[in-house]
Amino acid sequence: MVNWTYSKAFVLLYFAVMWPNQNVYGITKQDAARLKNIAFTKFNPAYLEKRRFAVSALKNLGMKMGPGSVEEHIREEARQLCLKLSEQGDAHPRDIADSLTVSVSNIVCSMVFGKRYDHDDEKFVELMKIVHKVLSQLEHGSSQLMMVFPFLRFIPGVNSTNRILVECINKVHEFLRQEITKHREILDSENPRDFIDLILTELQTKEKTDCFTEENIVWIIQNMFFAGTETTANTLRWGILYMVLCPEEQQKVQSELDSVLGTDHDVPTLAHRSQLPYTEATIMETQRIRLVAPLNAPHAPNEDTTFRGYDIPAGTQVLTNLWSAHMDPEYWANPEKFDPRRFLDTEGKVVSRPDSYLPFSAGRRVCLGEQLAKMELFLLFSSLLKHFTFKLPEGAAAPSADDCMRVTPPRVNMCITRR
Repeated sequence: MVNWTYSKAFVLLYFAVMWPNQNVYGITKQDAARLKNIAFTKFNPAYLEKRRFAVSALKNLGMKMGPGSVEEHIREEARQLCLKLSEQGDAHPRDIADSLTVSVSNIVCSMVFGKRYDHDDEKFVELMKIVHKVLSQLEHGSSQLMMVFPFLRFIPGVNSTNRILVECINKVHEFLRQEITKHREILDSENPRDFIDLILTELQTKEKTDCFTEENIVWIIQNMFFAGTETTANTLRWGILYMVLCPEEQQKVQSELDSVLGTDHDVPTLAHRSQLPYTEATIMETQRIRLVAPLNAPHAPNEDTTFRGYDIPAGTQVLTNLWSAHMDPEYWANPEKFDPRRFLDTEGKVVSRPDSYLPFSAGRRVCLGEQLAKMELFLLFSSLLKHFTFKLPEGAAAPSADDCMRVTPPRVNMCITRR
């Protein structure tokens, strides 16, 4: 059995002839080879144990439906976001990106650190800027080149992106180590408050192994922090941008929200999701047309294999081209058009498992925070559209959304009017 994921014909391969066992590049190579986190580690028993722990911890902390769910934390963050936008008024156009990032990150922080931060907290805002800078550097052309030609990380000038990444990661780790130290000082193993408490307890109860060490728990916590922040925030930013670019779609979502929620000024609940199919379809269409991880994370097969006539040696770097699955005209008519109706059946109900749709990847490497992300996307997106209308300033040129491989949406100053 080969332990790597592929879907249909949507697999993009390149063969690292000179570096057959290299799974990742630059800072992520350091991450996987030396510190063995979750996202980039090889598929082996240590990976499975870390993943099982992370999924179990997230469920204990509320990544589930019903009693003990994190839903109320998300709804409270949605309220705080709407309040923040209302306080800023609608006199001047502004960019919503930073507010969205802080809100999403606070949901993750409540689970990982056991607390939320104010939108104006200088230290926290600076941390968010560093996280954003990391992902921006990964989008840089030289980063993409190093993905294909890893030796470039040794070339002066070209490797400046790698140097910036290392500096940013070190700053994030400094913040995380401070939080770990604070948690250790008051740790109550019988009453864990958050992810850090749970992983410190796990570290105490297990002998030192490749899975949990003082060194790599920092990287595991960073995984949770990074993966749970920018991906969801960027999806929300793309969703709001498409509402600006497609005002008729924004109006349809708002009409549906009004018909179900009425004049109630509170934020929606997850119980409303089944009653809001067009809203849900709009979120799904956003994830389809602007996938935040178009080439997924690089991985490698554990053994020699053959796929569709291609011989793939063990250790060969493999990229799953999820973007091609989402833009395949065989499955999606006019795939470049933003059209939520493609996710509704003839009765107006959401198509739950459409073909060629992999926003969270698939198989054993599927995103472990998928359920949490879906909760966040629905509650935050529906809350924003319930309370505000988004549009471009009069006479402003429409921003482009055509860069298919762009993970981060363009920053856009928009008019945000309370409804």
